[in-house]
Amino acid sequence: MTQALPILSLVETRVLGVLAEKQRTVPDSYPLTLNSLVSGCNQKTSRNPVLELSEAQVQAAIDSLKGYSLVAETSGGRAFRYEHNIDRVLRIPSQSVILLTVLMLRGPQTAGELRIACDRMHNFADISSVEGFLDELAERPAGALVVKLARLPGARESRWAHLLSGVPAEEPAGTGGASADGAYASHDASLGEVAALKANVARLEAELASLKALVGRVCSELGISEAG
Repeated sequence: MTQALPILSLVETRVLGVLAEKQRTVPDSYPLTLNSLVSGCNQKTSRNPVLELSEAQVQAAIDSLKGYSLVAETSGGRAFRYEHNIDRVLRIPSQSVILLTVLMLRGPQTAGELRIACDRMHNFADISSVEGFLDELAERPAGALVVKLARLPGARESRWAHLLSGVPAEEPAGTGGASADGAYASHDASLGEVAALKANVARLEAELASLKALVGRVCSELGISEAG
């Protein structure tokens, strides 16, 4: 991990982001059980895109992240619990972990948006403080972890995106609509929705395969043809 940063999937970044978020917002419940982690991944608020992940999908992401040492499993009590190792593996300060957390959970954000979104986890003194940590992440000697995106037409500020899932696709000019403060968000939502749809399609395909196998067994027991 110290030599090459893996390209994480949407589900993996969601799991990692939730662990980092809950460590600071609900410390009494941290490390998280699988059930709590699934609930955090599927939250309807403070998430872009909104996902509907199964326990199996979250567990698969956990297992993958454990291979990178980004997640650790602890035993004790009645269920396994999970915690992140972002700061130790990436060797970045807690403020930088928090900024990455918000970017993983909410998608591209301006420095001003990040300051507001991070408030429950860390109170940045001002926007310049946020920008200072973002610049450090972008200029990290071991490899950049964030990138400053090109400013969209009509937007007053540039947004930042994390690089844990690779370089984000460039947005074509003129897409999306501006909100009252000039920020463009609808195109981000469409990109996220595509990723969420892919995850849901994979889940539905797995369920369909399971149903087909069940139908096949029932038909076999009854001695009838599936086509009939």
